[in-house]
Amino acid sequence: MKRLLLIGLLVCSWLAGPAYAEDLLMFRSKQTFPEAMLALQGSIVEHGYIVSRVQRVDIGLTKSGYKTDKYRIVFFGKPSEVNAIKFAEPELIPYLPLKIAIFAEGQETMLVAANPVQYASFVRNTNIADILKRWENDLRSIFNDVQ
Repeated sequence: MKRLLLIGLLVCSWLAGPAYAEDLLMFRSKQTFPEAMLALQGSIVEHGYIVSRVQRVDIGLTKSGYKTDKYRIVFFGKPSEVNAIKFAEPELIPYLPLKIAIFAEGQETMLVAANPVQYASFVRNTNIADILKRWENDLRSIFNDVQ
């Protein structure tokens, strides 16, 4: 099922337009799921973002017959930046706020996020493009913190 979700994310990324960077940022942590989740949320906050919600995904997957008990999506952002992008580039609203999928894979934990830089081709405002580039750098730094 995880592979199907990743394939779905890749297809959505391809449909979104040309990519100037990696479409997905992926990272494998040696930490267990609870440890990685704690480190992830701590690093997000340390980078100045606000975690707006953590959504369980495993409930729906379990009802469909798949065995998953550790699968979440963490939504986060900086409200002022998210609002600026919504106003300046409303076509990016479906991609906001930032999201990281986190799931257990054996004794390790995987983190996956869409690379915000892939949306830079849609924007007309260079300030917004700069924010997207900074978000990419922050995501990479957050992933490194979850080692």
